[in-house]
Amino acid sequence: MRRRDFTINGLLLDPITNEVLDYVGGRDDLKAGVVRTIGEPEHRFAEDKLRMLRAVRFAARFDYRIDPLTRGAIERLARQIHQVSHERIREELTKMLTEGRARRAFELLDESGLLQRVLPEISAMKGVEQPQQFHPEGDVFVHTMLLLEKLAAGCSLTLGWGALLHDVGKPATFRVAPDRIRFDGHVEVGVKMAAEICRRLRFSNDESDQILALVNNHMRFADVQRMKESTLKKFLRLPAFDEHLELHRIDCLSSNGITESYEYASEKLRTTTPEAIRPHPLITGQDLINAGYEPGPRFKEILGAVEDAQLEGRLASHESAMEFAKREFPLAAHT
Repeated sequence: MRRRDFTINGLLLDPITNEVLDYVGGRDDLKAGVVRTIGEPEHRFAEDKLRMLRAVRFAARFDYRIDPLTRGAIERLARQIHQVSHERIREELTKMLTEGRARRAFELLDESGLLQRVLPEISAMKGVEQPQQFHPEGDVFVHTMLLLEKLAAGCSLTLGWGALLHDVGKPATFRVAPDRIRFDGHVEVGVKMAAEICRRLRFSNDESDQILALVNNHMRFADVQRMKESTLKKFLRLPAFDEHLELHRIDCLSSNGITESYEYASEKLRTTTPEAIRPHPLITGQDLINAGYEPGPRFKEILGAVEDAQLEGRLASHESAMEFAKREFPLAAHT
């Protein structure tokens, strides 16, 4: 019993009398809202360093405070968190992001010194100023914390991590231009940094792909009202587009509060049928071969141009698509 982690986890139930047995003060700590180790904090954390992250997660999830002695031990031992496997760290951080109290969890990670150890890229956001006209809320770290606050309990791990990492490239690209603060290329840099974090924390390929897609596409919403119909439909059919939409919504609400692009994209998605977003191809590569085209790299270009015209409503039949292909990509150029 006394080797368990925290007093609030140290209660027993007598199966015969149905009586709750408390030998560690767990009831009092539950009433007071305190996360406290059983016995000496250093001893409990020495048995499993992951308990430092669990203390933070429990405190955030239940809106408890961490006992001063327990917190002091975490601050002293934070550098030893690297003794824990990347997979276990990832799982604990994922729970923090998806249990509905993500902002508080990451603020506690920062205050305890653990954030700098497990995710220095997020810690680096602190103090990185942003242009006032777009981000009146404050620096990149403040913006990210506000965004995490809006993650719903039970959200997907990919949305949680996408929200955390969407601006991870800003500190590395910060510069003060004559007109305003700029972060040129922060999306591209952010994708590379997020990819490294996903590798480090051993995410699956599918999870990594979606997290990186969220980082890579989060700025595209600024252009949705100006996109060609074909570009917009391809955007709307991104895998798990609902996550892109939700990330954009909470991104807006955590900055200037302007949600016009979110509303436009939501309405387009609502009023456009799945068949219109992802129509059946009018022609295939085999059709081009049958028409005399020689297989090669330009097949992708031809089929892509046909699809764009179809998405824009300019082509609606196999015959019109073949005529379009022959007109825009003359057969002589391929033989």
